[in-house]
Amino acid sequence: MPSAPPVPAPPRAARAAVGTWFFVNAVLYANVLPRLPEIKADLGLSNAALGTALAAAPVGALLAALWSAPLIRRLGSGRVAAHGLVLLAAAMSAVAIAPSWAVLAAVLLLVGAVDALVDVAQNAHGLRVERRYDRSILNAFHGLWSVGAVAGALLGSAAAGLGVPLGWHLGGVGVFFAAVALVSGRAMLPGADEDDRAPEPVAAAGGALSARSRSLLLLAVLGLLAAAGVFVEDAGASWSAIYLREDLGAGAAVAGLGLVALQTTMTVGRLTGDRVVDRFGQRAVTRVGGALVAVGMGAALAFPSIPGTLAGFAVAGLGVATLVPAAYAAADRLPGLPPGAGLSMINWLLRAGLLLSPPLVGVIADAAGLRTGLLTVVAAGIVTVLAAGVLTGRAGGRPAG
Repeated sequence: MPSAPPVPAPPRAARAAVGTWFFVNAVLYANVLPRLPEIKADLGLSNAALGTALAAAPVGALLAALWSAPLIRRLGSGRVAAHGLVLLAAAMSAVAIAPSWAVLAAVLLLVGAVDALVDVAQNAHGLRVERRYDRSILNAFHGLWSVGAVAGALLGSAAAGLGVPLGWHLGGVGVFFAAVALVSGRAMLPGADEDDRAPEPVAAAGGALSARSRSLLLLAVLGLLAAAGVFVEDAGASWSAIYLREDLGAGAAVAGLGLVALQTTMTVGRLTGDRVVDRFGQRAVTRVGGALVAVGMGAALAFPSIPGTLAGFAVAGLGVATLVPAAYAAADRLPGLPPGAGLSMINWLLRAGLLLSPPLVGVIADAAGLRTGLLTVVAAGIVTVLAAGVLTGRAGGRPAG
């Protein structure tokens, strides 16, 4: 009797490569942020001018995100991720030599566009690897992105503190991490992205159209989930320090701890979230996470205090930790869509939410106070609880629908 074919070993090298890409992606961006005051001073920019230039990055991302699917189908997700990171490193290095506001804005437009392509590609390749493991590993990749963001910020702060010239700093970091991305790319999975997908059952024309329509509807709900996730993340990044400082009277050092609290628990949640998702399923984990966001921030805003607010942001960070990876994974499994199409649409909707979030909270804050504006975080938690039904009850299945 013939023996069964051997089970292929998990692609550990490819998993390490994808984790490296997530880390490098975050380092390259965060590494520049501590040097923005220097860039602003060198170009003689006002706050409004700098803010407008920085807004070019999300605009570039929105313009490019929908092109990621056809590019991945043509070149492969691994090549797009690895070589895209080289281009991203070059673009981030070019920030140092921008001679004017217009050139800086153009460079940041390119940064946003390339970052969107890399983001979709590294998630697509990560999901290829995840299918080989037959269990959840995507959350850990996003956790490594969070670690990379902290590492990049520390690297940029150290370079600024030591007075390293901006060109040498960004150029050196760019060359080093571009090389890291290329070397790690040697371990990418071979073949086309379609090779790791189970063939879909053949359906009649009317049935195929119905399946695609259902997938598009589910995609819209998944985009809403992803946007809710970035609303929570942006609240910590854009508004936590201002709220703690101006509304609650915290000192400068304490005011920055809101973002630290949210990012720390979110990173821990992502690094440990895969086991939780495998045990309880994405649907249950996301519903509980949304409830944590709504209850944690709701209590902090209802009974305002500095310790309570820090705790609220920490609970919200834990609650939202697996939300964006869950939306990506579910979108990638939707039937009736070309490979990469679901991921690219989620990326576009996510970035649209990121672009919308700061002005929405700002408008509400100007009209009714920032405490009221931060109720959008509570609303995001409620939306998450209500929309989580489209996710799978167990890891590895398809979205409900």
